[in-house]
Amino acid sequence: MGTITVEQIVSADGFASGPDGDLSFFDAVDPDAGADDAGQLAWMETVDAILLGRTTYEMFAAFWPMADFEANAVADPIARLPKHVVSSTLDRAPWGDGEVEVLRDGAVAAARAMRERYGSTVVWGSLDLADALLDAGLVDELRLRVVPVLLGTGRSFTPATLGMRRLTLRSVEQLPSGHVTLAYGVGEAG
Repeated sequence: MGTITVEQIVSADGFASGPDGDLSFFDAVDPDAGADDAGQLAWMETVDAILLGRTTYEMFAAFWPMADFEANAVADPIARLPKHVVSSTLDRAPWGDGEVEVLRDGAVAAARAMRERYGSTVVWGSLDLADALLDAGLVDELRLRVVPVLLGTGRSFTPATLGMRRLTLRSVEQLPSGHVTLAYGVGEAG
């Protein structure tokens, strides 16, 4: 059975978006200072598939199919990995010249199907999807890419209903930009 990793870009105070969904904090620190993110690229070599919620899929589909591989090193693995979107409203999901598979049976069923089909699946952003998977205990690893900024308010990267979960630190990587990637194994509810 495969694993599910949720990776979120968060502020140092734990927000995945600012007020009203603002994501401008992603680039609040010189984003080019961490452009050669060898650790992220190495980790992506272990990923077999991508699972997105509808909103994140729409953001990704508007950017990544046309991304410059030279300027965005992660564009290559994103282009080649099979992509899936959880949505009850999309009839189809175009991606550049191709299509992304639409999974319509909800977050939990989608995650279980991904575990059956792939060794390792990543969920990027997709806060509602990630919330449902965390609530259901279907997240095996949590990767936090911490941006060195404080927002003070915004949308947490975890659901308010989650309750306590024990995390086991697996790795820490610091980038010259001040960004830090923390990887945790996710334990049972407690």
